[in-house]
Amino acid sequence: MFARTFIFLYGLASYAVFLVSFLYAVGFVGNLLVPKSIDTGGPGSLAEALVIDALLLGLFAIQHSVMARPAFKRWWTRIIPEACERSTYVLVASLLLLLIFWQWRPIPSPIWHVEGDAGRIALTGVFWLGWLIVLFSTFLINHFNLFGLQQVFAALRDRDLPELQFRTPLLYKLVRHPIMLGFLLAFWGTPDMTGGHLLFAVMTTGYILVALQFEEHDLIKLFGLAYEDYRRRVPMIVPFLPKR
Repeated sequence: MFARTFIFLYGLASYAVFLVSFLYAVGFVGNLLVPKSIDTGGPGSLAEALVIDALLLGLFAIQHSVMARPAFKRWWTRIIPEACERSTYVLVASLLLLLIFWQWRPIPSPIWHVEGDAGRIALTGVFWLGWLIVLFSTFLINHFNLFGLQQVFAALRDRDLPELQFRTPLLYKLVRHPIMLGFLLAFWGTPDMTGGHLLFAVMTTGYILVALQFEEHDLIKLFGLAYEDYRRRVPMIVPFLPKR
């Protein structure tokens, strides 16, 4: 019972760290209310900023992809309890995000600056729409499974998890990966694009497009013909594209 309680508390703590990192991410990208954002910080050289920022984003990308692969999960769950696997993934990813926020070097050179009120409101609206899509999409599938809470709660009750079912609710009928669509809108939706923000947006966009190829491969192996048919009918990330 002690072990199950510890696993449950570990999952709760991991989720709490995720909540902090998620809320800070909104402020970081949007330059809102946080002590250090994507465009604030001490002055430094352009070369230093490019190297450090790229390394930080690259570290996050490697962790996010490697720890999500089924082969890594099989190896990892021989070391830690299976019920902790998702919570550990969430915890490590969240800590790496906090590291990015802490060590990020701004590149304040302006790329674009929208002065008109209508344009600023529209781009700010895209930013908030993106974050809303991200959060809403997690609940459309299974927010608590995605962030490890369902697994640790089942362990606490000594119950087996229900088998994952392939479902395509609401936004998942428009695109296969609405969470990633939301992130792209949030990262690019700004009336004041700086060099540092552009670097962040370009690198995260590139990572998303590459990582989705691995994710799609895993989903085909998991759900088989049902997912193959879904791929033929629904675009990956841009809605309303012609069907293949």
